[in-house]
Amino acid sequence: MSLRHLLHAALVTLRVSVPTIAEAMLGRLTPEACDARLNWWSKRLLSEAEVALSVSGPPLPPGGEAFVVMSNHQSLYDIPALYQSLPLRLRMVAKTELFRVPIWARAMRCAGFIELDRSARERAIHSLERAKTALESGTSIWIAPEGTRSRDGRLGAFKHGGFHLAVGSGARILPVTVTGTNCILAAKGARVQPGASVRVRVHAPVDPAAFGGEVGEALVQAVRHSIASALPGPA
Repeated sequence: MSLRHLLHAALVTLRVSVPTIAEAMLGRLTPEACDARLNWWSKRLLSEAEVALSVSGPPLPPGGEAFVVMSNHQSLYDIPALYQSLPLRLRMVAKTELFRVPIWARAMRCAGFIELDRSARERAIHSLERAKTALESGTSIWIAPEGTRSRDGRLGAFKHGGFHLAVGSGARILPVTVTGTNCILAAKGARVQPGASVRVRVHAPVDPAAFGGEVGEALVQAVRHSIASALPGPA
């Protein structure tokens, strides 16, 4: 059963990747086309895994505001869950390992996903500059402040790259808590377990300007507290 789900996920990903690359090569790729494919892709992955998704929290403010979205990170299934929960044009900052997957990597770059190579400071800075440009054009950027998936569900230490992005771009931070995705596919796991209940809690935006427009401990802890508030057990 789990191997069938993994194969299906690969085929669904291939189905959206190939036309994205083809349209990019022809100069016909649009953000709207990418949005539609990402919506279809994420919906199909959750449906195939028989995920029961529930979303709660205050409605997002009107006006098409772009946010730096920050959430806890438990599973690769956090990504489709977020796409099906947030009514935003959303792209993500992902570590360079994901950009080594053939075809999928090129499609992600074409669609506006941003590779973050932490092993090289200059490339990491360039990546955040690209994310800043995307925010200024109205695209929200998701980044996992933990930097990696949690193996035990607890919230790890936060890296500051996303906070620098928010401060540098003037964007507000949208904290989000995701629970239950680790029951579908655990961190570093290879077996998909269908039938999980996934809950996404969207919190009130956090404005770095209210913290002096600087990346300080008070700002980091405010975002961390929001995310941790909807997690079971101690953070």
